[in-house]
Amino acid sequence: MSAPSKNQPSFSTANRWRIGFDVVLRTLLVVAVAGMLNYLGARFVYRFHWSAQTQTTLAPRSLAVLHTLTNHVDVTLYYDRSDDFYPDIVSLLKEYSTANKNIVVRTVDYLRDAGAAEAVMKKYGQHFPPSADTNLVIFDCGGHVKVVTGDKILNYQTKFHGVQEQPGNAGLRQLEFERKIESFNGEQLFTSSLLAVANAVPLKAYYLRGHKEISLTDADSFGFQKFAQDVVLQNSIELSYLDAVGGSGVPADCNLLIIGAPSVPYGEEDLQQISRYLREGGHLLVMLAANSQGHPTGLEDLLRRFWNVDVKDDVVQDFTRTTTSQGYDVVVDQYGRHPLVNGLRQVQLELIQPRPVLKIPASSQAASAPEVDELFGTTPAGKLVYNAAEPPHAYALACAVEQKPVTGVATPRGNTRIVVVGDATFLANGLIDRGGNRDFLDAALNWLCDRTLLVEGVGPRPVTDFRLHITRHQQRQLSWLLLAALPGGVLGLGCLVWLVRRK
Repeated sequence: MSAPSKNQPSFSTANRWRIGFDVVLRTLLVVAVAGMLNYLGARFVYRFHWSAQTQTTLAPRSLAVLHTLTNHVDVTLYYDRSDDFYPDIVSLLKEYSTANKNIVVRTVDYLRDAGAAEAVMKKYGQHFPPSADTNLVIFDCGGHVKVVTGDKILNYQTKFHGVQEQPGNAGLRQLEFERKIESFNGEQLFTSSLLAVANAVPLKAYYLRGHKEISLTDADSFGFQKFAQDVVLQNSIELSYLDAVGGSGVPADCNLLIIGAPSVPYGEEDLQQISRYLREGGHLLVMLAANSQGHPTGLEDLLRRFWNVDVKDDVVQDFTRTTTSQGYDVVVDQYGRHPLVNGLRQVQLELIQPRPVLKIPASSQAASAPEVDELFGTTPAGKLVYNAAEPPHAYALACAVEQKPVTGVATPRGNTRIVVVGDATFLANGLIDRGGNRDFLDAALNWLCDRTLLVEGVGPRPVTDFRLHITRHQQRQLSWLLLAALPGGVLGLGCLVWLVRRK
């Protein structure tokens, strides 16, 4: 009877060589597959966007700017890499450089790379804000420099949470506030910076004042500070006051004349100079609000007689599209067909007591007749406040006018373009960020300045704040789970597999 054969050891030399060869071969296969995927990704770029915070896919207006940009632009991210929003800003700038290879982005961490930070300071220090130790994004196109400060990239909102008693100080109370990030303005600022540095000679706009128009420097809810600083300037348009047009007329370098809700009538000489400016091919944005109802400014007659636009001496309500029981505001989602509003169909506008702005049908189809298009308006349930006997009707609240070239008529300023809106409050500080209000202003400015590719706006993007409310006991349990239970479980499983393999 033969002796029983001994079991072969599990980890004999041959088995070890076979297992080792298998591990090496599998590793090489994984590395090869990863290398091929990277190669294909570099040659055939298809980008997925997963950012829940800032949605780094670029807006059509940004892409239009990038497609027309032929100059080389250096972008220096002078930033603290540990900043919470640094990854989002890097991701956004990568989208710009991917869309246009003329944009080169580099990062200088001023807290960790003193030598590179000093070189940036030496080159761009004269453009820095007073506080140099701050996060900055620097755009440089052939010596034309624009600096965006990190505090402008984020919008903050401060909320009051009430009065809380201080621990250990009975009777002593303190106010409790919360400063919360509301929106991310990166794309809006970066696109406007590219426009500014790529155009050596910016466009020039004049804001007419002297007739109780809204102030450009007023920071309260009804002021135009955001209108001027956050929209006009960011569209690479310089903005200056024009105190009067009578006598000297509109300056020769005026690319756009803006009138914001006057409540005092214009003199005859002023109206003649405005009319002359328009006949020469000028561009005009006029906003007439409820404050001039019953007190004609003279612009209404000028628009009616020469440009086929009728601004009714009334105020419109639409109780099917309002957020107040009194119907003070009108929420607009009814748009006409015009390049200025074609990109706004997915958003709503919110106007306050708007005046009706209607198209007057031309009496003839002569070549000299201006083209008038109604931009947006109420639903068929719209009603007039001061002429309540009028049956409900769909009232237009804004019109766009364009005068094409006419043979034998000289227009040294180009083709006349006018935008007339029956409200100005919806573009004031308190409402400009509601719905698509800011986008409408972006589109109107660029259409009036004949930058048709840029009529689709880029507004601030909301930042979603996710919070998990747990007790201290739950925090301790979660810490033990993450720091001990999960790693310990993996270690225990590994030991169990080792013991089984040993047997």
